[in-house]
Amino acid sequence: MATATRDHDDVKGIFERFVHSEVSGSALLLVCTAAALGLANSSFAEVYFGLLYTKAGLSWGVATFALTVQHWINDLLMVVFFFVVGLEIKRELLVGQLSSAKRALLPVTAALGGMVVPALLYAGFNTGGAAAGGWGIPMATDIAFALGVLALFGKRVPIGLKVFLTALAIVDDLGAVLVIAVFYTAQIHWVSLTIALAFLALIAGANRLRIQHPVVYVALAVGVWAGVLGSGVHATVAGVLVALLVPIGARRDPGEFFDVSDARLAELRDAGLTPDSMVSDRSQFDAISDLHKIAGDMRPPGLALEEMLHPFVVFFILPLFALFNAGVAIDGGFVDGLLHPVSLGIMAGLVLGKQVGIALFSWIAVKSGQADLPDGVTWSHIYGGACIAGIGFTMSLFVTELAFTDVTLLARAKVGILIASLIAAIWGAVLLQMRLPRAHVGRP
Repeated sequence: MATATRDHDDVKGIFERFVHSEVSGSALLLVCTAAALGLANSSFAEVYFGLLYTKAGLSWGVATFALTVQHWINDLLMVVFFFVVGLEIKRELLVGQLSSAKRALLPVTAALGGMVVPALLYAGFNTGGAAAGGWGIPMATDIAFALGVLALFGKRVPIGLKVFLTALAIVDDLGAVLVIAVFYTAQIHWVSLTIALAFLALIAGANRLRIQHPVVYVALAVGVWAGVLGSGVHATVAGVLVALLVPIGARRDPGEFFDVSDARLAELRDAGLTPDSMVSDRSQFDAISDLHKIAGDMRPPGLALEEMLHPFVVFFILPLFALFNAGVAIDGGFVDGLLHPVSLGIMAGLVLGKQVGIALFSWIAVKSGQADLPDGVTWSHIYGGACIAGIGFTMSLFVTELAFTDVTLLARAKVGILIASLIAAIWGAVLLQMRLPRAHVGRP
């Protein structure tokens, strides 16, 4: 019983740290979005857009490899984002809310509804033509902003709702990755893809051989990225593929950990360890080294990487992505632009499609007896969370860059995403304000 309680507390602690970092980063994400819009509509607009499309790269001899600044962010830095997403997906599938069919069914079913209905609504506004390819834009939920809205209500929000929305968003991310890989790949270059698969095989082999030096894995991961980049599949898929090969459990057996630790600690106690004694006593230094190594081996690589990279993603990569992707010039035709089929399709998908799809599919899953509502969560909470899930932003902007090359369609899509995300946030917050218990109002 005590072990089960500790395990529950550990999982809860991991989840709370995850939520805290997402919520903190959402404020910076909002600032960078506002900065992008401000720059795109200021006297610095020419400089801003010029920087976006400035090329930077490497050259050797007559060969040159160069990408625009925006592409370096979207095709390289966002690979790290998708790597962390892959780690989160694997963790949830193996030990988290998606690790058992009973617990996974509700968020998986809800996420499916939250992807299918928005895509269908968008398609209803955009049948045929260049805009038809944007059906994947309103499918995703921005977990940072969604949890940021929930954070406004502090402890009034049931933990079950936070877990449900987080698991739903992670399934959403998995769906977005599959959509990007399958539907936003124009042509596959098999030689490059084969090279990427070979590097993936080398990573799997290095894991089996228990090679632990990070330089080896970084070098192999770069090989996977280069292969995927040249294959025609979007480079960010490389991040997810590499993440799925990262071990989620400890590399040592707990029994071996205790045996070595007990033996080395006993040696150090008998040797009269002091802060300076290990400098002259090699055996003490070796014992400390053994403890350091075996303790490191007990840290699950997947969780350790996730915790190490998550702040970098939340506080650097995503804000930088927003700064270089959310900028859109708002001219005199702004109102007319909102009535464009692309904008209408995205707004209908995110604002209406998300809430209808998530709530309806959740209701079907529960009423059919296949799933249960989380403890302390009511249908009003589910509906409010479904509305908040209409905050698309990061992944929606990302898919937009893949779906469209036409400048006008890009602008219309970005305006639709920003307006829809704002409406979803406000509407979801109002609903939760009305339905959450007022007796527990207080600081988070």
